[in-house]
Amino acid sequence: MPKSIARTYSRYTEDALAVLASLIRSARVQQRISAQQLAERAGISRSTLQRIEKADPKCEIGIVFELASLLGIALFDASPSSGELRRYRTLQEEKLTLLPERVRQPAREVDDDF
Repeated sequence: MPKSIARTYSRYTEDALAVLASLIRSARVQQRISAQQLAERAGISRSTLQRIEKADPKCEIGIVFELASLLGIALFDASPSSGELRRYRTLQEEKLTLLPERVRQPAREVDDDF
């Protein structure tokens, strides 16, 4: 059986993880929310929150973004409540629709007849 090889990450990725981790931790501390309280609000364990705050790259990105949202941390230069991120997402989706069909993933047709 082959041994698993540890994944390596670029310096950029490591730096981005460290910045986001420190933003999450500092926002939590500034808002005087305990690690346990935030973990419960996010529906994760306290140990998972600790791994995120230590910039562990193996944590699920959706959880990291949810923590940022719960703490009011703006991502991509967009405040969580302004709707800017949604407009940015729509713009990106529109750009993707302009790509040739051979580049895009074909839409799956759902057969839901019983």
